Amino acid sequence: MPQTTIPNIQSSTPVIGCQQVTNGSPDSTAKVYFTKHIDAEHLIELYKRINQEIQGKVAIKLHTGEQHGPNILPRKMVKTFQAQVPESTIVETNTLYKGDRYTTEQHLETLKVNGWTFCPVDIMDAEGTVNLPVQGGQHFQEISMGKTIVNYDSMVVLTHFKGHAMGGFGGSMKNIAIGCADGRIGKQQVHGVSDVSLPWDQWPGKEQLMEQMAESAKAVCDFFGKHICFINVMRRMSVDCDCAGLSAAEPTIPDIGIVASTDILAIDQASVDLVFSMTHEENHDLVERIQSRHGLRQLSYMNELGMGKKQYELISID
Repeated sequence: MPQTTIPNIQSSTPVIGCQQVTNGSPDSTAKVYFTKHIDAEHLIELYKRINQEIQGKVAIKLHTGEQHGPNILPRKMVKTFQAQVPESTIVETNTLYKGDRYTTEQHLETLKVNGWTFCPVDIMDAEGTVNLPVQGGQHFQEISMGKTIVNYDSMVVLTHFKGHAMGGFGGSMKNIAIGCADGRIGKQQVHGVSDVSLPWDQWPGKEQLMEQMAESAKAVCDFFGKHICFINVMRRMSVDCDCAGLSAAEPTIPDIGIVASTDILAIDQASVDLVFSMTHEENHDLVERIQSRHGLRQLSYMNELGMGKKQYELISID
């Protein structure tokens, strides 16, 4: 798909969690770095802009996808990137739904099938869970996470930004909110479902799901403090998550590029703004998915929880 240049997004998208500004005050404005080039070289260059507090044992939170998923991040690009992050391990958790990653054994086989074999991969809930506190949440006081999350000093959240069947979109927040929660307890907490055997259309969604995801993500962000950063890769953005595997809808929106920030609200807001700023012909499928699932509540609730700054500056490195 053709890539686009960075557009003027200030007047074309709704202000939900934070607003793009130009030359804002450094103390009150988050920096979001952007490149239209989707390759390892530019991914690494963006990372250098945001990795000042990444130290010690590093977890790279990645959605490794169902078997043969057509939209997951390119393994070669991730391999080159991971090699530049000392003491790093890709981390994942098992799934709540029964698929290729439901059990640890299935998950390990899927990692092999999908080519995630070039570095250690830690399935964090393989041997149990740990509760992380949720500060200031309305829905939770604590969330159950994969046990080994506490073994890491820092986290790099490397996200394939795309649509999502229930969340509307999956950005950095969704990656850690659901992706760090363990497969049995935590993911059921985040989805707010009492009986996982119910059809998906009977699961709570819309505002409740968005708010519960944000609180789960806040627990992860609070645990790592300043030792966490975020990268969204905006390529092959199907309306479906990589959880859908081979059944994911073919992307209809052009690739945009890569964004990176130390601010989780700003990076997801900027990513949504970049999507909304495209023409109706280009973005209507993904925008409809986001709006119909009330996905923008992800952003406004992160703002209410104080998870990021109210203004961001989009800085191109190209």
